[in-house]
Formats: sequence, structure tokens, C-alpha cells
Amino acid sequence: MNRTATKGFFKLCLTTLVAVYFLIAVGGIVRATGSGMGCPDWPKCFGSWVPPTSVEQLPENYKDSYAQYRDKKNQKFVRLLHSIGMHQTADQISNDKTILIEADFNPVKTWIEYLNRIVGVIIGLLIVLLFARSINYRKSHPSIFWLALATLVAVLFQGWFGSIVVSTNLTQWTITVHMFLAMVIVAILVYLLWISREQPLQIEATGSVKWWLIICAVLLLIQTFFGTQVREAIDRLARESRETWIGSLGGEFIIHRSFSWVIVLAHGYLLWKLYKTSSAKALTTTLMVLILASVFSGVGMAYGGVPPFLQPIHLTLATVTFGLQLYLFFGLNSRNKTVLVN
Repeated sequence: MNRTATKGFFKLCLTTLVAVYFLIAVGGIVRATGSGMGCPDWPKCFGSWVPPTSVEQLPENYKDSYAQYRDKKNQKFVRLLHSIGMHQTADQISNDKTILIEADFNPVKTWIEYLNRIVGVIIGLLIVLLFARSINYRKSHPSIFWLALATLVAVLFQGWFGSIVVSTNLTQWTITVHMFLAMVIVAILVYLLWISREQPLQIEATGSVKWWLIICAVLLLIQTFFGTQVREAIDRLARESRETWIGSLGGEFIIHRSFSWVIVLAHGYLLWKLYKTSSAKALTTTLMVLILASVFSGVGMAYGGVPPFLQPIHLTLATVTFGLQLYLFFGLNSRNKTVLVN
């Protein structure tokens, strides 16, 4: 494999990963501004590839028509859930009539959601291109091909599930699943990025560092889950003033806030071990900065009334931190691994 092809694939992986992080940030903006139902249908927006800018452009009965459209889609999803044994979840969707309540048209929210979808389409095209490029490696490095295929399948599934998020009117658990599917895509892309380096990233460190890194990554995923529970609780309070949100939250917020100390202490010990025994000082410093920034953004949300601009920042910092943890792990675990080098 020539060096130009190798370098090109690495750059494409990096571009795609950065684009996914950008989409996660945009998704955070969508949720922070309450724009998730800015487009009641999918993949079009109010039945058009170019969204309307005023309510006068919509039919008088647009709420009823789109509620019926989403109801039909939900019934198909309910049948799917029943077929795989998720009867309770299916019944909850069938019996919750609030799912079919249409939001009033808001052109700003409509365009925020539509731009989110445009970014998603661009990333989809990047993933398709990544898979097309991986075909060149299907014999020499089959893992590259299969990982790229897995990324493509995951993105297609994510796109379909995004339509379910919309049709069920942002049902809380669907948003959480949608978020963790994004984390899966990040994980695959990070591994593709590592394996497609021209020179393998091999970090010298003790075995205990590797295990602490795994522990910290798992703890971060748990904390991310707790964060989604807090966000779901906030969604239930969305009609109240932002200043009252934190005070009105229950156990979800207390758990999330308290668990942050576990994250800080575990990462503090990990960073000390990395600095002491690892050769990856720059990556370790970056990880430390990301952890601190994530903590301070969380503090800002807790004491600042959950300002909208901090929500996407907090979410994106967590996902970038997770990606860097994986990248470090692959470097620490790189012995006897095949990498895409000349």
C-alpha cells in the first residue's frame, strides 16, 4: 500500500470523526433550544426539502396531518417492539397520546433542526466515502474493510432511529439510545483512525495504566448515562423558568453531581500514572484539560440555571474525552496489533 493512499485514508477518518463530533455539538444545540420537533416529519421538513419560513406557508390543518403521519410510523415501530419482546415499551408508546401533540410552528427552531439534518447527511456521505475507500484494503487489511462497513451500518441505523425519535415526539428513552449510538460510531471511527496511522501509536506504560484507562472510560460512560437522566428530568420541567430547573430536580441530579467526584478522582489517579510511566505526555495533558473543562462546564450548568450555550459544550466535551480515552487505550494495547503502515 503506497504512502499517499495510507495518508489519504487517515485524513478521511480524521475528517469524518471531527464531523461526527460537530454533529453531536449541533445535536446538543437542538436539544438545548428545544428544536427537536422543529420538523415534524423525516427526512423532509414539513414535506419539503427546503423548510418553510412562516406559518402561512403551511396548510391550516398541518398539526392534524403530521400527527396522523407520525402515528402511522409509531404503530409500525410498536409492532417491531412487540416482535422483539419489548411489550411494555411498545404499550407505553401506544398509550401515550401526548406523543401526537404537535408543537406550534417556529421558523427558528425549524431551521435549527433542519441544519442538524443537513450536517447528518454530510456525515452520511463521508461514511459512504470512507467505506468506498476501505474496499481497497479488503484483502490486505480486512479489519479496515469490516470496521468501515460496521460504521456504515451503524450510521444507517442511527439515521433510521433518528426518524423514530422524531415520530415519537422526542420520547425520552429514544434520545438516550440515539446518544449512545453516536458513542458507538465514535468508538469505531477512533479505532479506524488509530489503525490507519502511517506510523503506529505505541505508548510505553505499565499494565495497570491500561486497566485504569478502561475503568475511567467505563465510569465516563456511566456518568454520561446519568447525564441523560438529568436531561430527561429537565425535559419534564421545560415549561418552567430555567432558574428553577436545578432546584426542582430530584435524585437524578444528585447522583450525576456526586458521581462527578468519582470521575475526577479516578481520572486524577489515571493522569498521575500516565505522567509517571507513559510516553504520551501530550495526549495525557489533553485528557486532563478535557476532564477539567467538562467538570467546569457542568458546574456552570448547575449554578447558572442550565444556560443553553453550555449544554452542547458539556455534551461534546464528554464524547471527545471518551474518544481520546479509546485512542490512548489502543496505543497502550498496540503490541501484536496490525496497523496500516507501509
